[in-house]
Amino acid sequence: MEEQAHSEGASAEFIALLTGSQRKLYAFILSLVRNPADADDILQESNMVMWRKCGDFEPGTSFDAWAFTIARFQVMAFRKKKSRSRLHFDDELVELLATDAAEEFSGNPDPRRIALSSCLQRLKPEQRQMIAERYEPGGCVNDMAKKQGRSPKAVSEALRRIRKSLMTCIETKVAKEGYA
Repeated sequence: MEEQAHSEGASAEFIALLTGSQRKLYAFILSLVRNPADADDILQESNMVMWRKCGDFEPGTSFDAWAFTIARFQVMAFRKKKSRSRLHFDDELVELLATDAAEEFSGNPDPRRIALSSCLQRLKPEQRQMIAERYEPGGCVNDMAKKQGRSPKAVSEALRRIRKSLMTCIETKVAKEGYA
């Protein structure tokens, strides 16, 4: 009897957390798919998965982090089903957007993301353009090389140097700010 009351209390707590997170989850999903109807469908699927897995959630941990992870997987599953459509984001970009959005909505920004934003601004405009072109949906080194009149190897090497510069800048900023 006491065990049943305990599980009912946990269910009520879980329901409160789930219902309280709906707006944030919807905004998170919408930021990844950009289509309100798709976001509605994915939110519904995410809610069903969370309900089925409610026993996996550990009280006292971040519900938002757990829910956003499930929602991110549902977005990826949705994208996989829709991968035959003409327009879709590449997986790396969606993962980056998901991480950024999860941090924004959870209120716990990753210091490396903050440093990345600052470090990107320090790049020369042509370097920022190269990074943007490479990581936009469908961006690839071969297309960039053709557009720039360079070899793919030269473009890859330039991107490698830019990424190395960004990594050094990020590590320096994080260490300087005391997050390391």
